[in-house]
This record gives sequence, structure tokens and C-alpha cells, in this order.
Amino acid sequence: MLSAKSLFQEILDDDESFRLFCSIAASGEAQGGWENARIAALVPAGERALAPKITRHGADEDKHGRIFNALMKKRGLEPVPVPPETDYTMLLERDGIGLAHDKLRRDEPLTVQDIVTYLSHSRVTEQRASEQMEMLRKYFADHPDLGRAVKMISNDEDNHLAYCHEELLRFAYAGHGRAIQRTLRECALAEIRVYRDVSLAVMAHMGRILGWSRPKAGLLAFGIHAVYGYERLVGWRRMVSLRMPERRDALGGPATAAEFA
Repeated sequence: MLSAKSLFQEILDDDESFRLFCSIAASGEAQGGWENARIAALVPAGERALAPKITRHGADEDKHGRIFNALMKKRGLEPVPVPPETDYTMLLERDGIGLAHDKLRRDEPLTVQDIVTYLSHSRVTEQRASEQMEMLRKYFADHPDLGRAVKMISNDEDNHLAYCHEELLRFAYAGHGRAIQRTLRECALAEIRVYRDVSLAVMAHMGRILGWSRPKAGLLAFGIHAVYGYERLVGWRRMVSLRMPERRDALGGPATAAEFA
């Protein structure tokens, strides 16, 4: 029977597919770490209190990248180049979602609207990350090699999502509500499209590595398109709602160390 658990188990059991999975994940986390570090350095003067939280967010992302690299190293594997069509972070930037890297490379202070854009983009992508890690935690929390890593990263992603909710609500109360809702909707609709395209690309690469039959590959592609159809119709709304989180000031302290790195 084809299930999410059996699919991931198959990917994790094969060295080549595991290496590609971890390489893609590590690359995306490292990119997120760089982006957050640059945003923290360019926060406008009136929002400097946010800088330590953004720095913490970036440090967590860097830590996750090191964890994925350490998981490969533990199996004697080296990272592989990330196929461009599987690069979630860069494809989002290409579609104009989030802050452009050209802007982040300049030493010019960001505006409050830039920070609202960053937080809105993060709220959408962290929703995806939190859900994905929750799924992996459900199936692999007790895995001898992956368990601790999955639980640590899942907890961090939940913290990131809580932080985005809290800070966006603060900006909404300060009068940025309409801009936030508009930006969240734009980000969510773009993200579900990019997520579909990246999922199809990743599964195509995994299928070639693992020798999946045409019916199996077709069934997986159908499932990805079905998820996109649901998200395009109504599922995107979960990415744009805002509520005060139970975890308050989730990024108020220093990043936790990773014993995997």
C-alpha cells in the first residue's frame, strides 16, 4: 500500500535518494539562514527590537542545515548539487515572493513594509515547514538515526510559525492589517504553486533513483496535483489566518545547540 510513511521510508532506506533529500533540505535551510541574517542586519531603526529574533530565526535555519549535512556524514555520504527545479527557496524568490536577494545584498536599511513582507512570507513558508516536520515527527520520532533531528527541527519550525503570528498581529494592530492580508494572500497562492512544482520535480528525481514503475510515479503525480487543487480552492486559507499563539515570544532566547552538527 502506498502511503506517506512507506514513501518516505523508501527514500530514507536508499543512500542515493537519502542523499538527495538531505542535500535539498540542507541547501534550503542554509539559504534561509543567510536571508534572515541579512534582514536582521538591515532592520529599520524603529524595529531594532526585532533584530535578535530574526537573528535567532536565521541561526535555527543554519542549525537545521548542519543537521541534514551531519545525517549524511553519519552514513558516509557527501552532499550533491541541488537540481534547480527542486530549489524551493530560489523558485519563490524568482516569483517575487519575499525580499529580493539584490535588496538584501545592499547595505541599505529596510523599510517597515519590507519587514511586513518578510514576516508574511515567513508565516506562509513556516506553515508548510511546520506541517511537513509534524508529518515526519509522527512517523519517525522513534527512528534511531532521524528521531532526535526530526523532533528538534519540528519544535523549531513551530517556534518560527508562532513568532510570525505574534509579530504580524503586532503590525496589524499598528495599522498594517490590509497590507498584511494582501501580502499573505499573494504569498500563499504563489507558495502552493511552487510547492506543487517542486514536489513533482523531487518525486521525478526520486523515481529515477529508486526505479519506480510508471503507474506508481503517475499515482504520486496525481496525488500532488490533487493536493494543489485542494489548496488552490480552499487550503491556502490556513496560511493567511492570524491568531495569537500559545507559544509567546517563541524566539526570545538564544538558539539551541545541535549535537548533530
